[in-house]
Amino acid sequence: MKVALVGAGLGFIISVLLTPMLIRWLRSHRLAQAIRVSTPDEQYPEHEGKRGTPSMGGLAILAGLVVGYFGGHLLLWRPLTWSGVLAIYLTVGLGSVGIADDYLKIFRQRSTGVRARTKLVGQAVVALSFGWLAVHFPDGEGLTPASHAISFLRNTSLVLPTGLLMLWIWFLVTATTNAVNLTDGLDGLAAGASVMALGAYTLLALWQYRWNCEFLKETATSRCYDVRDPLDLAMFAAAIAGATFGFLWWNSAPAAIFMGDTGSLSLGGAIAALAILTRTELLLPLLAGLFLIVVLSVIGQVGSFKLTGRRMFRMAPLHHHFEMLGWPETQIVVRFWIIQGLFVALGLGLFYAEWIRRP
Repeated sequence: MKVALVGAGLGFIISVLLTPMLIRWLRSHRLAQAIRVSTPDEQYPEHEGKRGTPSMGGLAILAGLVVGYFGGHLLLWRPLTWSGVLAIYLTVGLGSVGIADDYLKIFRQRSTGVRARTKLVGQAVVALSFGWLAVHFPDGEGLTPASHAISFLRNTSLVLPTGLLMLWIWFLVTATTNAVNLTDGLDGLAAGASVMALGAYTLLALWQYRWNCEFLKETATSRCYDVRDPLDLAMFAAAIAGATFGFLWWNSAPAAIFMGDTGSLSLGGAIAALAILTRTELLLPLLAGLFLIVVLSVIGQVGSFKLTGRRMFRMAPLHHHFEMLGWPETQIVVRFWIIQGLFVALGLGLFYAEWIRRP
């Protein structure tokens, strides 16, 4: 528990103090993301009040993560692990893709940022390299950071060859990062929902450490978990949860700064890394339930229009549909947070129930 508290505390302090400095610097250089405006052919929610709000706040989240994780190891004098380092690699690598996107949005005033195909290529390079590294570096028990087996609440009997495993990891990473990116459309929405998911993974990893098979060799039961470095994953999850929580202080409505793709891609990468490394890949749709709903709303909107010529919603992603209906922004955000909280509670409940039912 101490490692999680130290990581979360450092991440929060760095983020909550660094974000206002970043806001002042961006404002002094008049660097703000371009705002989409309605046209006769395409209507957007009225966001004129957000014009001039600086973006790229994800830099503060990344700084909080790095200081929280590495600073926590230094303060507690704990060695680094491959699982934690690879989770950092995926998060920072995807954050770098987001930085490139935000650069075009802010410095070039191109509201769409990097071309979709280019962004997908960047995500694929980071995801595939992470996946390849994650099935190497076995510990003394032969465990690698990631497993070849598809996992739900723990590894299943479905084991993938390396090629298919790389595709599976690429899909999980790409789907999660883009889901968080699509959700980041209202003040505090993606940040608050991400804190809940990351907090859940912190608790989950701590539980896996408490019941890790490596420490229960003499009394091992089917309840124990074959997970590599769960305590370090708890520190990683706590550090980025704390950093995101600190950022939320400034990102809540009315937002003084946006996280941009730097933040949303980083958070998506962190959540995907935790799902893969804690062996809970198929539990991800519950712990990230709000993000899944948002993605499905976009898929449904596009599919409905192509098949029938009619749209399911006034606008996708889903939160913009409710904006177009006239709901206040804060009402949408709080209600979506409640939905995410219910998904997280269901996911953690399912995880614990499976442990109880085992002999």
